[in-house]
Amino acid sequence: MTSLRPSEPLPAENPRRLISRRTLLLGGLGVAALSGPAVAGYAGIEATALLEVTRYALTPRGWPSGQRLTITVLADLHAGGPNMGLQRIRDIVETANALRSDIVLLLGDFVATHRFVTEPVPAPVWAAELGRLKAPLGTHAILGNHDWWFEQTQIRRALAAAGIPLMENDAALLGEPGARFWLAGLGDQLAIPLGKGHFRGADDLPATMAKVVTDDPVVLMVHEPDIFTDVPDRVSLTLAGHTHGGQVRVPLVWPAFVPSQYGARFAYGHIVEDGRDLIVSGGLGTSIVPMRIGVPPEIVHVTLG
Repeated sequence: MTSLRPSEPLPAENPRRLISRRTLLLGGLGVAALSGPAVAGYAGIEATALLEVTRYALTPRGWPSGQRLTITVLADLHAGGPNMGLQRIRDIVETANALRSDIVLLLGDFVATHRFVTEPVPAPVWAAELGRLKAPLGTHAILGNHDWWFEQTQIRRALAAAGIPLMENDAALLGEPGARFWLAGLGDQLAIPLGKGHFRGADDLPATMAKVVTDDPVVLMVHEPDIFTDVPDRVSLTLAGHTHGGQVRVPLVWPAFVPSQYGARFAYGHIVEDGRDLIVSGGLGTSIVPMRIGVPPEIVHVTLG
């Protein structure tokens, strides 16, 4: 299935550069504004009231065909009203639990940092709600760029208090004998701003993969999908967030403003390149403005094997 809809820091001399999401959204919203208040109103409703469960079923390379695993993926919560207040977070948790997946993965960006927050949701509060997620193999998390840039200490403490382990450049062997797999989590690729659109990452893909010491298949959690170009064949499935699927999908405009050095290549959905599989979630919350057009908030449900 291919959708049409992406530890040690890196050395400072090899920074990453990124199109800013502010540029992305200001460009998209400039077009949306031409359509008047009705479009803006709908964009707010889409971000606040809609919630989809997007399902993928696949047996990627290196994954045993008879080994079934179900995964619930929550990305880019960006807790804080008007579109991600406490009740909204509770509803997302209930919907996620109803899927009864084997494992729940949280792909970072837990806090809303835009100027339009009307209902602050403190880290201990949203983390406690996420702590209610239930799965036999547990709930596991990584941090996103917003978590590094804002409230990092509080976020780490809140997740720990909620019993949700962070996986940063780490890997763990999970599952029962005969159905085991490696869950790996990468540090954020845009963790440390260097100025003028450049960043130093906290990611170390080689060190992470070095912790995979058996032949069991690997599921890799990353926040930004751009790292997919470097992910080795050894990884059966890479799961990413960050792009919000474009968040504001104005026809003919949005692809140029996806926050990725690869443009729309890894913007959203199931991407297969050279036999390697990547699924990019459209996410749940919003950045810069509490609006979405054409890419409703979603919980991703993946069935492997």
